Amino acid sequence: MDIRSKTDMYKWYPVYTNPKAEKKAHQSLSDKGIETYLPLRRQLKQWSDRKKWIDEPFIKSYLFVHITQQEQTEVLMTKGVARFIYFGGKVTSMPDKQIEDLKLLMTSAVELEVTEENLLPGEKIVLKAGPLKGMVGEIISYRSQKQLALRLENLGCSVIIHVAASLIDRF
Repeated sequence: MDIRSKTDMYKWYPVYTNPKAEKKAHQSLSDKGIETYLPLRRQLKQWSDRKKWIDEPFIKSYLFVHITQQEQTEVLMTKGVARFIYFGGKVTSMPDKQIEDLKLLMTSAVELEVTEENLLPGEKIVLKAGPLKGMVGEIISYRSQKQLALRLENLGCSVIIHVAASLIDRF
């Protein structure tokens, strides 16, 4: 078997974790040698006596694993992991491009939010400038503003980016 066919067997799978167990599950999977991705965003938290910057999971109770089908059982036997995400009766995987786009979004300075609203499909667009240049998405009407939504279809949510209309081109 050549290297190319071996790497093609690896896919990204969204994994649902126990509540507030994303970081522990991520660490446990990493300790097992399993490639994981946990998108984090920096938040300023206020306590009664202090403020502190902390890294919180961007999508609550989710992380992503890059594995073969044979490794699914090992992932499920990891502390903090609840289950895989199913669509149509089978474990769903995500295209590498969606994970790459999510990683790019997390490293950009663009204001982001996650919504579980069922967004209606709209006009396909591509960003023509800025740090996300070349990223493809669709226009939606949300809170009376034009915004770009990158739909993570296999996850059941959308990432909404606040971006000026002058930065987009129609397909």
